Amino acid sequence: MEIRSEEQLNPVADEVSAITAVVRPILTGVLYALKADVVAEVGGRENVKLKMLPRLHRKGDGDTGICFEYAVHEAITSGHADVAERVEDALKLCKVKGRSNSILFGAEKQGSQQLIDTAAELLTDDSALLSGSRGRPVKLKRHLTSAASAFRRKGAPSGLPQSVSGLWRADLFLGSAESDYWVGTTVKINPTALTGAKGLRVGIVPAAQGKSDRVRLDEKRNLVVCPVPYDGSFVEAFYLGWEVVTAFMAADAQLPKEVALPRPAARTVARYLADRREFTVLEVVEALATLAQPRLRAPGSS
Repeated sequence: MEIRSEEQLNPVADEVSAITAVVRPILTGVLYALKADVVAEVGGRENVKLKMLPRLHRKGDGDTGICFEYAVHEAITSGHADVAERVEDALKLCKVKGRSNSILFGAEKQGSQQLIDTAAELLTDDSALLSGSRGRPVKLKRHLTSAASAFRRKGAPSGLPQSVSGLWRADLFLGSAESDYWVGTTVKINPTALTGAKGLRVGIVPAAQGKSDRVRLDEKRNLVVCPVPYDGSFVEAFYLGWEVVTAFMAADAQLPKEVALPRPAARTVARYLADRREFTVLEVVEALATLAQPRLRAPGSS
């Protein structure tokens, strides 16, 4: 397995590219939250054009919570400094050392999703899941199917070991391909909805505006709580990106009126979308990568 090492270069770029960066996972989240029978009518998710997204989307399909999960995952994998550093601090409290990696566990959300990222790219047969309980860690790779099955049945018995019986509630698996240790992670855009479960070790939430974003151990939930920064940082950019996408869809995939998006930077990003409405969502997400916040990391190898 080749492991790529990367170092942070530009933690902050201009507002347009920062919003563009977060719009990409938001669009992906909306797309993959669409119901399978709906997207089947247009030939599958890979064939959904951007202009069709507001027509296929229904309230509850792609809410802010699902898109926040995608955005957090993308921030970790792309090296957003404020998010990646906090995640690494959280992993240290879980006894996981090494550069952080993220696996998006989109197990049948809304009855249609599968694992979005191929876990096999990062996991080995020996990849260990640290649950914060006593006893030998379980092997994560062999229990992914059981966790997905339990999600579909909302926690009904599925063959998961008792020590990780709540693993089906995970949104991400965070860890390090270097150490091969991983932890089940829940992501909540509403901090009051954060709950623990057997098999979960980290909880990612937005930091409260103007308050401490210190990573801390919540012994009651048995979770390492990892607030991601709000003011002038990731969460604020996420909400700006969410505003752009929702206004764009409300305008039937056209450039929204200025009253809907009064900020010039937000209107610029909305224009990026309107200009590409005839392309598929996945094509647009890929194309916007060149316009998103540049050079977050410098790739290398080790």
